[in-house]
Amino acid sequence: MADPLKTLVDGVEVEVPNTIPDIRAALPEDRRAEFDRAINAAGVDEIHAVMRHWMLEAVPDPDAEARLARLASDEAERRGTA
Repeated sequence: MADPLKTLVDGVEVEVPNTIPDIRAALPEDRRAEFDRAINAAGVDEIHAVMRHWMLEAVPDPDAEARLARLASDEAERRGTA
């Protein structure tokens, strides 16, 4: 079994999924089919790079919801609907 990996995102420690099932589970549902295709098509020389790419995409961003709310508020203000 793979040891858990951790990284810092905006100063917050987050776990990084590091197995194929864990990466797949951490992805949004609409990205999983593309992940499956990429993993299944990867050759022995490519699998590490493919997994690293998807690991980074699956890393949770603790500030994402606040950033999205701020963007939505800015857009509503710009349109005069706030």
